[in-house]
Amino acid sequence: MTKGRRRTTRDADHESFDTAYDAIMARWPDGTESLTVPTPYGPTRVHACGPRGAPPLVLLPGGGATSAGWYALAAELSKTHRVFAVDLVGDAGHSAPDPQRPVRSVGDLTAWLDALLDGLSIGLPSGPPVDLCGHSYGAWIALHYALHAPTRVRRTVLLDPTGCFAGFRASYLLRALPMLLRPSARRVRRFLEWETAGGAPLDPALLRLQERAAVLPAVRPVTGPRPDPAALRGLRCPVLLLLAGDGRAHDPHRVAARASAVLPEVTATVLPGVSHHVLPYAMHADVHGRTAAFLGPLSRPSR
Repeated sequence: MTKGRRRTTRDADHESFDTAYDAIMARWPDGTESLTVPTPYGPTRVHACGPRGAPPLVLLPGGGATSAGWYALAAELSKTHRVFAVDLVGDAGHSAPDPQRPVRSVGDLTAWLDALLDGLSIGLPSGPPVDLCGHSYGAWIALHYALHAPTRVRRTVLLDPTGCFAGFRASYLLRALPMLLRPSARRVRRFLEWETAGGAPLDPALLRLQERAAVLPAVRPVTGPRPDPAALRGLRCPVLLLLAGDGRAHDPHRVAARASAVLPEVTATVLPGVSHHVLPYAMHADVHGRTAAFLGPLSRPSR
């Protein structure tokens, strides 16, 4: 600490968050690289692992989460892919939003992701398209991006997506409201413990990370309408939809039915024994096995 400088609460909050973040990143595969990619919306933190030259896979976390939480799925999928896990600009993590150019719309999000893929030199006309995998809010971004840039995306995995095919349950929104209005570590813990009760247990280290993230400044996430059903009917990108059978965010069977009605190439499965917030890191054989099988070679040529 610089001589004469008082250590502020803000400093302590950031240090505590960084310590919790680094503890999760220690679980990532050996050789994982941490990259900072410049974009017009601010520098974006990306963690990369897996063989160089392997098919690219981009992982987008849910709101309030970070790229660190993908450790379990990244370890599995990096056997066959070059995995790029992203901290969303303006949300928890180490991406830094540009105050002069905030992300305020779906168009901004897709432009940011365009720039990020360009900066990573993936999904370019000269190379293979990318696979996308998103959870919750990250799945909403992934689906919008697949519609925006169909030639850059080969396949998309949606883990319990929110805002795509059905609304939230009223009980979920009511429970989340105190945490959204006045975030605090205690409110985050209470909400996540309620949502995951009865399913796979919360990872204590990831719970600590989300508690630490709650007290840090964050940009209000982009919200908007669900993707246009007419546009979804024209989407030729194969989609794997994995839904949390014990989740409380929405009715998973209703989401599966609605997605199947509008997506021409979707495989929808409701997984028992897992909740919405645990799904990205759950040591669930179906999550890992179904995702790895779906992201394997297709029986028809990719675009």
